[in-house]
Amino acid sequence: MALFIVQLLTGLANAMFLFLVASGLSLIFGVTRIVNFAHGSFYMLAAYLASSLAAALPLGPASFYAAVVLAPLGVALLGGLIEVCLLRRIYRAPELYQVLLTFAVVLVIGDAVKFFWGTENRTGPSPPGLSGSVPILGQLFPTYDLAILLLGPLLALGLWWVLHRTRWGILIRAATSDREMVGALGVNQAWLFTGVFVLGTWLAGLAGALQMPRVALTTVMDSTVIVETFVVVVIGGMGSAFGALLGAVLIGVLQAFGILWLPREFQLAIIFILMAAVLILRPWGLLGRPETESGTAGEALRREVGGRLRPPRWVWAGILLALMVLPSLLPTFYVWVLVEILAFALFAGSLQLLVGTGGMLSFGHAAYFGLGAYGAALLMKQAALPMPVAFLLAPLVAAAAALFFGAFCVRLSGVYFAMLTLAFAQIAFAVVHQWYDFTGGDNGILGVWPAASLAAPVRYYYLALLAAVCGLSALWRVTGSPFGYTLRAARDHPRRCQAVGVNVRSHRLLAFGVAGFFAGLGGAVFAFAKGSVFPDYLSMPMSVQSLVMVLLGGIHALAGAPVGAAVYKLLDIVITKYTGYWQAVLGGILVFLVVAFPHGLVGFVQARWARMRASLG
Repeated sequence: MALFIVQLLTGLANAMFLFLVASGLSLIFGVTRIVNFAHGSFYMLAAYLASSLAAALPLGPASFYAAVVLAPLGVALLGGLIEVCLLRRIYRAPELYQVLLTFAVVLVIGDAVKFFWGTENRTGPSPPGLSGSVPILGQLFPTYDLAILLLGPLLALGLWWVLHRTRWGILIRAATSDREMVGALGVNQAWLFTGVFVLGTWLAGLAGALQMPRVALTTVMDSTVIVETFVVVVIGGMGSAFGALLGAVLIGVLQAFGILWLPREFQLAIIFILMAAVLILRPWGLLGRPETESGTAGEALRREVGGRLRPPRWVWAGILLALMVLPSLLPTFYVWVLVEILAFALFAGSLQLLVGTGGMLSFGHAAYFGLGAYGAALLMKQAALPMPVAFLLAPLVAAAAALFFGAFCVRLSGVYFAMLTLAFAQIAFAVVHQWYDFTGGDNGILGVWPAASLAAPVRYYYLALLAAVCGLSALWRVTGSPFGYTLRAARDHPRRCQAVGVNVRSHRLLAFGVAGFFAGLGGAVFAFAKGSVFPDYLSMPMSVQSLVMVLLGGIHALAGAPVGAAVYKLLDIVITKYTGYWQAVLGGILVFLVVAFPHGLVGFVQARWARMRASLG
C-alpha cells in the first residue's frame, strides 16, 4: 500500500510539469492554430537558463527561486519576439509553413543551448529548504516533489482565473471557439496572438525551470517533452487548458504504474496506445470540442499555387543523364550522399502524395520509412533471405503497416488525423526500440550490407537510382491518374465527393498504402546504404524532416519532394563541413526560405512562370 501511494504521488508530481507544458501548447494551438514544435525548446532553454541564473545571482539561497521566476520571463520574451518577428509575417501562408518555421526555431535554439552550455549533461542545483525527503507510510518521498504537488493546483487555479475572470481570458476562450468572429468584433487579432504565444511560452518555461533540480539537463530533453506534450494535449482536447490537466494526470499516473506492472516492451508504447484509442473513439479529446472551424492545418493544403510548370522531356532526360554520369566523376563519399538523397526523395515523394495530393497531413510518416528499413534488415537477418529479395519485399512490410494504421487514420481529418498518425508512429517506434530479442532494441541491427555483386558504391548507387526513378515515376503516374484527381477532389470538397457516390475513405486508405509502399522502398535503400538500422528511423524528428523536405520543395508539386530532399541534404552536408553548429545555420536558412518562399521553391518557380505567361498573354 505504501509503494502504491508513493508511486501515485510521483505520477501526480510528473503530471504537474506535463500540465504546464501542455496547457501552454494547447492555448497556442487553440487561438493561433499553430502546431508549435518549438514548444519543447522553450522548456529546455528555461531549464538551462534557470540553472545558470541560480549559480550566478548573488542572492544566496534565494538565487534558486529568483532563477525559477526570471528564466520563464526571459523565455516568454523570446517567444514574443519570435511570434512578432517571424510567425506574424506568415499567418496568411498555409499553416504548414508555420510548422516548418517552428521546426527551424527548434534547430536554432538547440544549437544555441549547445553553444552556451555545451553538449554534456548537466545537473541543476538543489532547491534550498526542499532538498530532502519526507516519510510517507514508511516510504521516503522527495520534499521538492511534495511542494510541486501543492504548487500545481495553485497554478491551475490561477490559469482558470485568468481565462474565466479577466477580459483577456474571455477573448482567448472566444478565439479558441471562433477566432474569425473575434476579429470581426474589432479585436486586434495580431496582439491577441502575441499575448497567447507569450503566455504559452511562459508556461513551458516555468515547467522547465521547476523541472531543473529533478532531471538531468540534456540537449535532447526538448524532443522528449514535446512528444509527451502532444499526447497530453490530444487526450485532454486540443485547445482545452483544463483538458491538458486531465490528460497530464492520466499520463503521469499511467507512466508511474506502468514501470511497475507492465512488461518492458509496452512501457514506452502504453501512452501512445491510449492516445490512439482516444483519437479513434473521441477525436476531439476528453474535454475538447468537435472542430467546426475551417482554418485547420489540413485546410491549408487546399491552397494551391496557380500555374503549372511542365518542363520539356529533354529537361528530364538531361537530369537523368547527369545522375547517371555523376558517380564516375565524384569521390566515393559524395556517391553515398547521392544515395541518401535518392532514398529521401522517395520518402518525401511518398509523403507528398498524402499531404499535397490527398490533403492528409501526417506527423508519423517515418513509421513506414523505418519499417521498410527494418523489414529489409529482418528479412535478410532473421529470415535468411538473399539481399535482393529482402530489398524487394521490404516495401510490402511498410505498405501492410500503412494499410493497417491507415484504416483507423482515414476516419479522421485535419489535426486529429495528423495526431493519430503520430500516435501509431510512436507505437511502432516504441516496439522496435524495446523489443531487444527481435529488433535489437536501441542497439539496432548491424551488418545490413548489399550483396557482393552490389557492394561497390557505384553499383549500389545505380540500384538506388533505378528504385528512385521507378518509384517517383509511379507516384507521378498516380497523381496524374483518375485516382489522383479523385484524391484532389476529396481533398478540396469531401462532402461533394460523398454526395456523388465517391468512397472518400477507401480512396484515402489506398493512397495511404501506396505512400507507405514507396516510403518503405526509400527505407530499404537507406538501410543497405548505411549497413544498419536503428529505431531513430521511425522517430518523430525523422517524420518532421520528411515534412520539411516536402514543404521546402513545395506541397503541390511532386517535383518539390526530390528538390526539397536534395536541398535539405546538401545544406546539411555543406554547413556541417564548415561549422559544428550546423543546425542553427540550417534553421536560419529555413527561416529565410519560409519567409521568402512561403509556397516552397518549386511553388515559387510555378508562381513566377504563371505571372510570366499572364504578362505575355
